[in-house]
Amino acid sequence: MNELNTGRMRGKKIGVLLGGLSAEREISLKTGTAALTALRELGYDAVPIDAGTDLPEQLRQSGVEVAFIALHGRFGEDGRVQGLLEMMQIPYTGSGVMASSIAIDKVVTKQLLLFHELPTPGFDFIRPGDSIADLQARCQQLPLIVKPSREGSTIGITIARTADVLRQGIAAAAELDGTVLVEDFIDGDELTVSVLNGKALPIIKIVPKSGFYDYQAKYFSGDTAYLLPAPIDAEVYQQVQRAAEAAYRALGCRGAARVDFMLREREYYCIEVNTIPGMTETSLLPKAAAAAGIAFPQLVEMLLDDADLDK
Repeated sequence: MNELNTGRMRGKKIGVLLGGLSAEREISLKTGTAALTALRELGYDAVPIDAGTDLPEQLRQSGVEVAFIALHGRFGEDGRVQGLLEMMQIPYTGSGVMASSIAIDKVVTKQLLLFHELPTPGFDFIRPGDSIADLQARCQQLPLIVKPSREGSTIGITIARTADVLRQGIAAAAELDGTVLVEDFIDGDELTVSVLNGKALPIIKIVPKSGFYDYQAKYFSGDTAYLLPAPIDAEVYQQVQRAAEAAYRALGCRGAARVDFMLREREYYCIEVNTIPGMTETSLLPKAAAAAGIAFPQLVEMLLDDADLDK
């Protein structure tokens, strides 16, 4: 994949959009700082831009010609910043407005996966204004996973093994997002497939010491083991990679995305698609890229090379 690097953005001023307004701000700062450092080491004129409510003015004043988006969660990964950059005619990295807005919403993502006949756990949901009590009444088959539909980094997730925990989990998720997803709990192996420019990278099996890949396990070194390549059946391995590429295409992603799966025996289930994967020292995209022979600076430059408009 290294041959995709063109250096076509050399000589342009690169703004690395980081931080932001979402619950994932701290992780975005780490992702953005890592990307900024790599770009500067490669000789690019790159500056950090903390994407607050004054983002349009910052972009104008800084003279940024290309945006490297290192934002996670709402107001960055959900199509809003992408739409702003389209209006300002500033090329940007990653997926476009539509793919970003679809992927951030786990409910819409799962509906699209089903349309394309890609396996995903059974689910139910509520939108703003719907009855929490009605959702709970419909969800009798425990255990279940409760998630705010438009948060990432496992923020607000509950494993509900009892009706009381289910009720509490739905209420807690609803405080973070009016759209709440409840899906079947798949007891199996957690796999993640990074897809770069449409091609799946080596699969990683995630083995958290706690048994659940929560925020602590995800971002604090030593709490999780990453098996790369994932030690699973070779035929299933290829099927999961092809399913990740199919999900990437179905949503219309660009650049890098990460597709998460659960594997139970030989059955795999697509859980979600992340259009701006993390780039911290414990992040999965850089690990998978390294296993494919792509060093971190090369990965960053490949993402930058794909910056564009009207995606």
